[in-house]
Amino acid sequence: MEIDPNLMRDIIMDHYEYPRNHELTNDGNYLSKHMDSESCIDDITVQADIEDNVIKDVRFDGVACTISTASTSIMTELVKGKTVDQAKEIIDNYFAMIDDRPYDSDMMEEAIAFKNVGKQANRINCATIGWKALRDIITESEEK
Repeated sequence: MEIDPNLMRDIIMDHYEYPRNHELTNDGNYLSKHMDSESCIDDITVQADIEDNVIKDVRFDGVACTISTASTSIMTELVKGKTVDQAKEIIDNYFAMIDDRPYDSDMMEEAIAFKNVGKQANRINCATIGWKALRDIITESEEK
């Protein structure tokens, strides 16, 4: 699937300038995961409220570059309201896209803007840090 590079940039800049779900909560129902990067400024916390096998809410905050902020913002929108299995499928497809493996482009929605990140090794962690945090939160929720 080809996507206009200008549209990809617009999506990324919109989510960087106006990140969605960009505020943490003190609600005890939320699981939380802190992530940071050794190679750049990324230092974020992702929170998720998972009840009855559904991701009721996802939010994040911290200091992060454009790619990290935008990709995490898009992720929060993609998985909110989805079942854990649906969210895991979205996450798996996202990582397949980043790794240049076959993936379901329809499932990616605005996350498709990151489809070329895998060609820039120094940006892969930026584009995946929030996604890794949510994956860890889901694993933790399943272990409870």
